[in-house]
Amino acid sequence: MFFTEESLKSATWQSFERAVARLLVHKGFDGVRMVGQSRDRGADVLGHLRGKRWLFQVKHWRHKVGVSVIGETLEAMRIYRAQVPAIVALNGFEAAAQEHQKSLMGRHIPLQLWDTRILLMQASGLQDFPHIYREMRPYQERAVQDILSVYHKGGKKALVVMATGLGKTFVACETVRRIHALTPIRVLVIAHTNELVYQLEKAFWPFLNKSQDTLVWNGYEQLTESQLEKAFLVFSCLNTVDGYLRRGGDLEGFDIVIVDECHHVGGQMYNMILRDLMAGQPNGPFLLGLTATPWRPDDADLTAYFGDPVVTVDIVKGLKQGFLSNVDYRMYTDNINWDSLARLRGKNFSPRQINRTLFITEWDDAVIYELQAVWKEQKKPRAIVFCGTIDHAITMRDRINAFGFCHAAAVYSQTAAGRAMEPSERNRILCDFHDGTLDVLCAVDILNEGVDVPDVNIIVFQRVTHSRRIFIQQLGRGLRLAKDKDKVIVLDFVSDIRRFAAGINLKDSLLDEDGPVPGSPIRIHLNHKVTFRKAGGEDPQTESFIRKWLEDVAEIEDAGIDASVLKFPPELPGGRRR
Repeated sequence: MFFTEESLKSATWQSFERAVARLLVHKGFDGVRMVGQSRDRGADVLGHLRGKRWLFQVKHWRHKVGVSVIGETLEAMRIYRAQVPAIVALNGFEAAAQEHQKSLMGRHIPLQLWDTRILLMQASGLQDFPHIYREMRPYQERAVQDILSVYHKGGKKALVVMATGLGKTFVACETVRRIHALTPIRVLVIAHTNELVYQLEKAFWPFLNKSQDTLVWNGYEQLTESQLEKAFLVFSCLNTVDGYLRRGGDLEGFDIVIVDECHHVGGQMYNMILRDLMAGQPNGPFLLGLTATPWRPDDADLTAYFGDPVVTVDIVKGLKQGFLSNVDYRMYTDNINWDSLARLRGKNFSPRQINRTLFITEWDDAVIYELQAVWKEQKKPRAIVFCGTIDHAITMRDRINAFGFCHAAAVYSQTAAGRAMEPSERNRILCDFHDGTLDVLCAVDILNEGVDVPDVNIIVFQRVTHSRRIFIQQLGRGLRLAKDKDKVIVLDFVSDIRRFAAGINLKDSLLDEDGPVPGSPIRIHLNHKVTFRKAGGEDPQTESFIRKWLEDVAEIEDAGIDASVLKFPPELPGGRRR
């Protein structure tokens, strides 16, 4: 079992914390989040049970825990706004700490003290699998069956392309569960960041019975050769595997290699790893690639590594078949300066030239007015505002809060200049957003890959991104289906001609009358909408003009900032001629 006295004693402090988190998931806690790291301000694991936020301080100490740790935990409870504080101590508690707990209980502070005996007692009552059940959607079942068909017929590779929110990790977990149920296997999962490594391990927990253990291998935890050789499921970071192989290490014995966010494959490290492992080769392990965004800026061909996709469900297909939320996408054109455009001369212009000429000032206040208006359109509004810089995110947070219709917070990681948000503050904000006590996140480069946030029904774009992959990942934050959710409203204020092209492309794709796959019911019957708007209403005239201007929408969407691919029609909106 993943939770035994022997495994607890031999665990690293990091794996001990994760074992506690997995125990909570198994027991039905919701929103379990690992927060233990430097400057965590006294919290290691957060979770929610029956409407209360629990905070766990986890101590893998050789000696007993004393009263001072209780003080740290109560301070952490205040910082993280938790209702139930808990201390988990591998080797128990001093008598003074136990007496202090009784005193706190008498003051209605429900401090929990869990030693190894209590942990093992908690684990002994677990069912084989966690109290989590998710019905597989038809396309997910088909994807699992197609991967299994390739695997059992002796094939060596498979590629899964599913848009954010459609469950590509779910498909991988279920595939591994079914294969392992027939024949014991060993699996190596590789991701390019530590955040993704931890997120993937957590995603697999509901699919593992209590006898199946996992390992994280990311350079922070010291694993022995014996552990690597015996582990059923190893979650590894790209850099760690690369360094191990360069030092002459050997990774034989894995039956399946899974690469998450496999659009990153193609670089030197991944090439060496896959070659050394012989992953996807006739005498090597089965290779499974997962991605929501299969595009690479260098045009590397993913099929050369993983073969043709066994399943492809992009955003458009997911929207049409009702497996993603309905979209009301609104692109704003108020800051187009048509007079300056009329003064331009020539036939071909680059996106950089057009963006500098066509668009005028930033419009933060206009954004907030529109956000306030759409706030009333959603039953339980929750929003993410994607900003370009930390200063901009903080400005947007302050302006939104000044309007008073909701509560916003800025969230970001570390910038190249070294400016960072304390982990304790970031995790508290994400927990508050999970609980619904916080309504809006003003985010900078933190909610693309590898950060788990709940679903939202309003997305605001203020960040110019020339990466189609990042744009799709950000949009996907609002596309997951949820109870009582009719649609996601997208407010796009990005002043970039290629974003207009992307909007038109999305609109045309949704209007394409392919219809749903026979037998797949549409569960939500609202129409998808992509509209160009000005303050006060729609702006079809600008859309019509841009369509004539762009000519080849797909070419413009993928064009470089200096490419001369824009062609001006002779007539501007309003009948004016150039």
